[in-house]
Amino acid sequence: MSLKANTIQPGAAKETFQADVLSVRLCHSSSELAQDAALFVRKYLQDILSEQQTASVVLATGNSQIQFLDALIALGGVDWSRITLFHLDEYLGIDADHPASFRRYLRERVEYRVKPDKFHYLEGDTLEPLAECDRYTQLLLAQPIDLCCLGLGKNGHLAFNEPSVADFNDPERVKLVKLDKGTRLAQVDGGHFPSLEAVPQYAFTLTIPMICAAKKILCLAPARHKALAVKTMLLGALSTDCPASVLRTQAQATLFLDADSASLL
Repeated sequence: MSLKANTIQPGAAKETFQADVLSVRLCHSSSELAQDAALFVRKYLQDILSEQQTASVVLATGNSQIQFLDALIALGGVDWSRITLFHLDEYLGIDADHPASFRRYLRERVEYRVKPDKFHYLEGDTLEPLAECDRYTQLLLAQPIDLCCLGLGKNGHLAFNEPSVADFNDPERVKLVKLDKGTRLAQVDGGHFPSLEAVPQYAFTLTIPMICAAKKILCLAPARHKALAVKTMLLGALSTDCPASVLRTQAQATLFLDADSASLL
């Protein structure tokens, strides 16, 4: 498929494209990407909260989200006391204080700083993983999800929907999956674990249909090591071989790229 350029307002991303029905915003750098995404989300949440009393947001973790979350919080102008937060995924078998726990990441980077109405966490150290999937599913389904924030894995995964387990028509909303070796190695390379053996083999994840049910989807994919995944996602086949390609079927989704991650387009 080809990418079609659109006109945009001055001062925003330097360029926008359509990839099927997916909107793509191209920024010069990762810092500009973070700021552009933060402005985008602030306006969206302000608009939502002007129309309804509360909002529900699913947050992502990982290095791609750090600048964005910092920028969004620094902007201000969002009434977090009216927002319920969720997250996309969590490792099985690590507690909430583990340095690599996504609960710890979000507690320190978001919850303590903005004090949302509620933050529902996946309990990675539960003794009953399948019951935890059911519990979190019911929490998610109790209200519409107004916004889902995503990163992009090097193998094209969204959350922990690896190519080996992703299902565009998954009957589940939250499930337990085995992680690909490449994903586990990426966690070591990112400094989150000291060795491959230390990385859990299983994790909880929101499924593709749960992600796509959100009213608005935001995917951040900065940095050169994401360039091949971006190319495959936007120009390859619509396939679970690259789970993120499903976003090309979601008109409510926007992908944010920088010059490095877009370098192979």
